[in-house]
Amino acid sequence: MLAILRILFSPFVGAWKALSAPTRILLALVLGLGVGILTASAGVAWQGDAIAIGEAVGGMWLNALRMTIVPLVVALLVTGIAASATAARAGKLSGRALLLYVALLWTSAIIAALLTPLLLDLFPLPPESAASLRASLASAEPVGEAPSFLDFLKSIVPNNAIAAAAQDAILPLIVFTLIFAFAVTKLPEEPRGRIVDLFQAIGDAMLIVINWVLWIAPLGVFALAYVVGAQAGGSAFGALLHYVLIVSGVGLVILLGAYPLAMFGARIPLGKFAKAVAPAQAVAFSTQSSAASLPAMLKSAERLDVPVKAAGVTLPMAVAVFRATGPAMNFAVAIYIAYWFGIEITFGMLAIGVVAAATTTMGAPGIPGQASFVTSIAPICIAMGLPIEPLAILLAVEVLPDIVRTVGNVTADVAASATASRRSGFTAAEAHTAQDRLLGDEG
Repeated sequence: MLAILRILFSPFVGAWKALSAPTRILLALVLGLGVGILTASAGVAWQGDAIAIGEAVGGMWLNALRMTIVPLVVALLVTGIAASATAARAGKLSGRALLLYVALLWTSAIIAALLTPLLLDLFPLPPESAASLRASLASAEPVGEAPSFLDFLKSIVPNNAIAAAAQDAILPLIVFTLIFAFAVTKLPEEPRGRIVDLFQAIGDAMLIVINWVLWIAPLGVFALAYVVGAQAGGSAFGALLHYVLIVSGVGLVILLGAYPLAMFGARIPLGKFAKAVAPAQAVAFSTQSSAASLPAMLKSAERLDVPVKAAGVTLPMAVAVFRATGPAMNFAVAIYIAYWFGIEITFGMLAIGVVAAATTTMGAPGIPGQASFVTSIAPICIAMGLPIEPLAILLAVEVLPDIVRTVGNVTADVAASATASRRSGFTAAEAHTAQDRLLGDEG
């Protein structure tokens, strides 16, 4: 009997294994919503039990992801600050590039705080869709009252870092971690290296755990999608499409912002920049990886007359610590969740979200969006007092936003690298001299 079943299902198993992880998760979402809608329409007697099981299975899977957030955020911030400090000490160009990247990350978060509520006002989700979605995740509760801005200022420095970690007090924990990380950079090389290696190992171990959890993501997403489909009905599809368009729209604004940065920051004509960066954008679109796009970005910088000795420093640094769309799109997801649940966002919540989005992005791992989605956005939601349960569903439709993220990051990397090079005194003449020398050597 087992042999017969193996023969019957082996083609399906083989086809499933051939799919990429994002495709499996997306299919699990569609199947879960579809099955949930069908069972709700048919009025099956066991639907209530199925919903309870789906909530339990999905909740266990989400908790497995959530348990990695605090150690991963701490580890990545320590290693990210250490790497940035090392780069900044490497010379004037590195220091200026790092300051520019940090300023752009904060700008990205502020743009999301202004733009996302505006887009939601201009293109609102139908009230009935929002209500049905809220009902489908009735068990999702805010993780706590978000403090007012004054209370936030009072509590931002923790009196007990361990308690802050245990209570999911993300922003005080981030502040402590930043202070600790900067203190580590002042240590002599040998003890500094030991501490950084320890946190690097912790971060790597957490990423392995995340990959394990994501391996069973289709099961968790199917279970949660079934609950949403059974309780929200067909409106869930329209609501998810609305979410994708809003968040992708915010990322698209950051992407387009790279063009005026190149024009005014690096003094590159618009047409020249667009033509030079297009091949790198194509690689980013197809791979959804900034690291994989680095060789194409270096060629783009060469076409923009950025000297190799400048681009060879600023672009790898940008890939490591500068993800221009990260603060904006991560923050937009958190704002959308508040909108989804009808939670009024105060100025204090927006300020807290800006700080959380800008600071956590510098330590974000350079891995595909599905792997870093929950761990990057959950700290922002927790800091703002928002539920994180919806992230498990939104993870499944991250395919299109992730493409916008990567293309936007690559475009901004090239623009910011050219700007840092120009502002540090590197000229087009130096680039041409280096190219002529290379051609002469080849001759």
